[in-house]
Amino acid sequence: MTPRGNPAAGWQRLKGVDAAAEAEYAAYVESQWPTLVRAAVFLGASVHDAEDIAQTTLVRCYAGWEKVAGADNRDAYVYRMLLNCLRDIRRTAWWKRRADMPVADAPVADRSEAVATADAVHRALDGLTKPNRDVVVLRYFVQLSEAQTAAALGISPGTVKSRLSRSLARLAADRHLLDLTGDAS
Repeated sequence: MTPRGNPAAGWQRLKGVDAAAEAEYAAYVESQWPTLVRAAVFLGASVHDAEDIAQTTLVRCYAGWEKVAGADNRDAYVYRMLLNCLRDIRRTAWWKRRADMPVADAPVADRSEAVATADAVHRALDGLTKPNRDVVVLRYFVQLSEAQTAAALGISPGTVKSRLSRSLARLAADRHLLDLTGDAS
C-alpha cells in the first residue's frame, strides 16, 4: 500500500531544505507508511482514518524534518507525533459526528476468517485501558523496543514493562481471543 497523496511526492522544495534531506525524508515515508497506518488502526482508527492520521503525521515530519532526523530515537519521536495526531483528530467535533455516520458496505471477496481475527484482536485491545493499549500496540504491533516505546509515550522503561505484563495477562484471558483458539478455559 502506498500513501494517498504521498507527502514526499510532488512537493516543491521549501527554502532551506536541501535535496539530500528531502531524499532522506522520502525514503523514510516509503519505509514507514505501512507501519504507521497499521499502528493507527490498532490504536482504534478505521483504515481510512488511519491513512489520514499517518499522512498528517508525515506532513508534520516534513515540516520539522531537521528536528525529526536529528532526534536520538527517530521512531519513538514519530510515533509520539502519530499519537498526538490521533488525539487531535479525536478531540474535534468532526470525529464525533463521523463516528455516528453509517458506513456503506462495499462488496469484497470472502475474507471472513481474517475479518473475524481482526475483529477479535480489536475487541480484545478495546478491553485494555488507553495507556496499556498504547504500550501493547507500539511494542508488539509496531515492534518498537521497550526504550523506544518508553520514549514515544514519555514514560519510563519500567512502566512499559509493568503495563505490558498487566496487558498480556488480561489479553490471555480475553474471551474474544479465546473464541479464536477455541479454548474454553
